[in-house]
Order: sequence, then C-alpha cells, then structure tokens
Amino acid sequence: MGTLGCGIDTVLVPPLVCAEAFNPDDDDEVEEPRVVHPKTDEQRCRLQDACKDILLFKTLEQEQFSEVLDAMFELRVQPQEHVIDQGDDGDNFYVIERGIYDIVVLIDGVGTCVGQYDNKGSFGELALMYNTPRAATIIATQEGALWGLDRATFRRLIVKNNAKKRRLYEQFVESVPLLKSLELSERMKIVDVLGMKTFSDGERIIMQGDRADCFYIVETGEVKIMMKSKTKANQEDNVEVEITRCSRGQYFGELALVTNKPRAASVYAVGEVKCLVIDIQAFERLLGSCKEIMKRNITHYEEQLVALFGSSMDLRD
Repeated sequence: MGTLGCGIDTVLVPPLVCAEAFNPDDDDEVEEPRVVHPKTDEQRCRLQDACKDILLFKTLEQEQFSEVLDAMFELRVQPQEHVIDQGDDGDNFYVIERGIYDIVVLIDGVGTCVGQYDNKGSFGELALMYNTPRAATIIATQEGALWGLDRATFRRLIVKNNAKKRRLYEQFVESVPLLKSLELSERMKIVDVLGMKTFSDGERIIMQGDRADCFYIVETGEVKIMMKSKTKANQEDNVEVEITRCSRGQYFGELALVTNKPRAASVYAVGEVKCLVIDIQAFERLLGSCKEIMKRNITHYEEQLVALFGSSMDLRD
C-alpha cells in the first residue's frame, strides 16, 4: 500500500536499460590508480553542496565518498552545448551544480525533449552501470556548471558498492508489493538506484505542498501520513489529520509518478525510521511500466479522503 504523493513532471521514457550491471568482481582489468583533481577550498565547498543529495553517494562509506570528491572535476558549459549524446559510449557521470539541461531522446528519428534537470540532480550513471550506449542527449539551455566523475573511478567505487548493496537488499526488495511483479533483473536495477535515509522520531519526511522528486520504501520503523484538507484551508481548525501508517516493505510518495502535482500529504517518522529512497527520474528511465501499478492506489486514497473530509478533491483537483 502506498500513500499520497504528487510531484514535478517526470521523464516518460520507455525502459531503455537491457544489459546486466557491470560486475567489478568479474573485472580482469588492472585496478586504476586513484584519481585526484586538486581543488581550492571554495571549489570543494561547492562540490560538497552539489553532491549532498545525490542518492548514488548516500550508501558510500566516508572514505569512499572522499575519494569520489577527490576524483571529480569541474566542467563549465555554454548554452546549447551537448554534455552527452545519445548512442555514445559512457565516459563520465555528472552532478549538476547549476544550470538547466534538456533531456532529448530520438523518437521515430526525431529528437524529442522528454524532461529537464533544473539546477540539481545527476545523470549519466546508467551507461556506466550497464555497459550500454548513452540513452539520451543532454543539452545545456544556459550557462551552467557540472562536476564530472570518470568511468574508472565510478566503477571502482560506485558500482562495487552497488554490488554489495544488491546482496544486502535483494531479499528485502523481493518482499515489496510494488516490485513483486517485476523480473529479478528489473528488481536489481531498482536496487542500483536506491538511496538510504534515516529519520528520528517526529521528523518530517515529506511536507504537504512541496514538489516531489523521489518516493520512499520503509525498511525499518513506521511512518504516519498526515493531511490538511484544502476544503478547510480558511478555517482555524484546519489541523492535520492522520490518514494511514506505513511500516516495513510499504511505500509512500509514489503518486508523484501519477499526478504530477505537489505533495498531497505530510509524512512523519514514528520512532526511528530507515527508508530506501528512489529518484523518480531514474525509476522511470528504468521501469516506466510501474506507473500503471501505482495508479491503482488512487481509488483507495479517495475513499479515505471522502470518509475524513467528505470530499476527494484534495487528490484530484
């Protein structure tokens, strides 16, 4: 069962990743020397700020994360510059410091913009993870700044860490209702783009009205879903009402994939909570078909809203 969640426009691209992930345990190449690009204190500060919410980095040990930061290099881009081109081999992974970047995919031979990165996020990981050509062209729409991570370092640190993460979460992911209908290889791709976050008792995980760029699966603990009725927005007693709770294996925030609207409810930790976090754009690039599964939950939420508020307009309007 999921909970209420709505978000920004998502990238509606058919699943493009077919190859198996690069397995560092099977790699016969001589290990590359550690890459270090010297940085000023000011550059390091900007880099750390750009990387703080990148889900791929969330599961790294501190030493590994420091190695990643050491290896990253700054790249300035100009309007209409192609950062990567569809069909090319993957060379670098990119983290956005600033700028707006169009995601362009060839559909029936015509370049079509299917989404956009707006001053945050990352791209380029899939070609490095699965040894596949670039699945889209990324074009800067204005002057911007990126941080790049070379293929060898990405594989040595990120992909090797993902292999450990696969072993750790394979059984758990199989138990999640949302993911049960997927093939094993598809579930493992989900593990590849998982991040982890922990929350303390009472901490707000999602705020009603915010834009959304990810959804969550509860690994340990419990969360409560709280909602204010927009139909009572001008009334003093417009307090949050508990809609439902989610525990291990249940997910919330997933309706961001369906309704493309601000978050419809707030979510709070009940006790200590650990959640797996899935980036919406990465999820849809890998498994666009899951959107249909999530649509089934809307009726369930409408029933709860009618019972509590006498209306379901909060979800649909």
